[in-house]
Amino acid sequence: MDKSNDAVSDPSTQPTFSEWTLGPHLARRLVEIGATDVFSVSGDFNVKLLDQFIAEPRLKVVGCCNELNAAYAADGFARSCGVGVCLVTFTVGGLSVINAVAGAYSEDLPVICIVGGPNSNDYGTYRILHHTIGLPDFSQEMRCFQTVTCYQAVVNDLDHAHEQIDTAISTALKESKPVYISVSCNLPAISHPTFSREPVPFSLSPRLSNKMGLEAAVEVAAKFLNKAVKPVLVGGPKLRVAKACGEFVELADACGYALATMPSAKGLVPEHHPHFIGTYWGAVSTAFCAEIVESADAYLFAGPIFNDYSSVGYSLLLKKEKAIIVQPDRVVIANGPAFGCVLMKDFLSALAKRLKHNKTAYENYRSVTNGDLHKCESNEASMVNVLFHHIQKMLSGDTVVIVETGDSWFNCQKLKLPEGCGYEFQMQYGSVGWSVGATLGYAQAAKNKRVIACIGDGSFQVTAQDVSTMLRCGQRSIIFLINNGAYTIASGIQDGPYNVIKNWNYTGLVDAIDDGEGKCWTTKVRCEKELNEAIATATGEKKDCLCFIEVKIQKNDKSKELLVWGPRVSAANNRPPAEPSENLI
Repeated sequence: MDKSNDAVSDPSTQPTFSEWTLGPHLARRLVEIGATDVFSVSGDFNVKLLDQFIAEPRLKVVGCCNELNAAYAADGFARSCGVGVCLVTFTVGGLSVINAVAGAYSEDLPVICIVGGPNSNDYGTYRILHHTIGLPDFSQEMRCFQTVTCYQAVVNDLDHAHEQIDTAISTALKESKPVYISVSCNLPAISHPTFSREPVPFSLSPRLSNKMGLEAAVEVAAKFLNKAVKPVLVGGPKLRVAKACGEFVELADACGYALATMPSAKGLVPEHHPHFIGTYWGAVSTAFCAEIVESADAYLFAGPIFNDYSSVGYSLLLKKEKAIIVQPDRVVIANGPAFGCVLMKDFLSALAKRLKHNKTAYENYRSVTNGDLHKCESNEASMVNVLFHHIQKMLSGDTVVIVETGDSWFNCQKLKLPEGCGYEFQMQYGSVGWSVGATLGYAQAAKNKRVIACIGDGSFQVTAQDVSTMLRCGQRSIIFLINNGAYTIASGIQDGPYNVIKNWNYTGLVDAIDDGEGKCWTTKVRCEKELNEAIATATGEKKDCLCFIEVKIQKNDKSKELLVWGPRVSAANNRPPAEPSENLI
């Protein structure tokens, strides 16, 4: 009989005195919220806590090659499982993860960053400790984390540890943002009565819409959209944090509008939907999508982020008076009114019941495309086009695509995702090198899917080490290393000698990392015939191995979208002082 529900009342399930400690409590809390893997780099300040985590049989500690990748892996794990955890040592480790934690903050991902901190006796003593900048103030690390986390806890006494830990974890889940927890290195294994019982499971109070505000917002929005001739829907990246993807589809089903997605929301909107018309990305949209969206007389954007990248250098041809902007807890209709305390999922669901069916925009799209949707063309003159033509054929509900910052952004936008196929990239923060750690974390979480990662050579050089961790974990991802000897996306914005990188023998490097253990397979390809053979091997004979396929392409082999997007972003970067930005909602 399952006695898990009786854990609080049954004395036989209670921890023994030796388990009345902070370490096991924190480990159990992480398991409870689904963070079954912790990505870590050991150091003298966190080894006691690591010992406690290792002793928890339901928790796997994944040792990474560096702290930055550990946090990127936590980011990738959170994308699959809803929450991610990294554990590093004080300051030298903590400051190394900040870049990745900032990226998770920009993507609304609950990443719990745990740091092994100084001995509790050292606080307030004015002692100088190693792994610091040589000052007796130990708050430097915590202060650095304040702007990239939604809560910070410095646990240096046991009396308040239980409350601090639970508040940090629940805040991460509630806000869907990273949090910081520092735990003094001498505390994890010391008994304390506050840990003597199994903790009560987390139960977060649901956020609620203001009922009158919701009704008013729906009434005004329905009137606005129902009088439009050819309205459209566009999904944005905040659909994820609002947990409103299902309600957005419900609205699309009900209204019949043409349905598009912003580039940063690819994978959140089902591309097999009968009214899906592609990616809206201004001048670099998929074929005919921009024309349909920008010619509409009303458009509803659900969870958009309009930055200089997503707006192609602030060049979107949108008008505020035609737009309804729905954010996770706020609705703005044209130039006004605005309705606060209205949850996106409630608003979309209620609006679906009030809209008239209108297929005009979608029928216009069908008429200009003749029903020919999103073909990924193979062009013998372009190895990049050939590569993504064949990647398209690899996709299924059992795969997920992870896309590194670079020209892969544009090439992968043209992929048509089949039902169940995942898609992840980091557009808002755009940290070069993110995908290696994210591939590690996502694959560790989603063992039922095969990750297909598209990584440029410049990005790979930043974070390559943790291919080692992928091998140690027995992962079977397919990494396409796109080698053109340059930072291609940067050269698309502004070319210069700083974008040229030293070539590596990438397959030789990965073979050296594997060191003959036989857990990976590598190959170089230079033409379509070799690519076909490589994919056949990776999906056949080597389907249970990590497969690393280096694709050699010419430096000037860039997507046409990058050639359009880059100069516009460059122009936005180089605007003279005091020049206003127009066309940005």
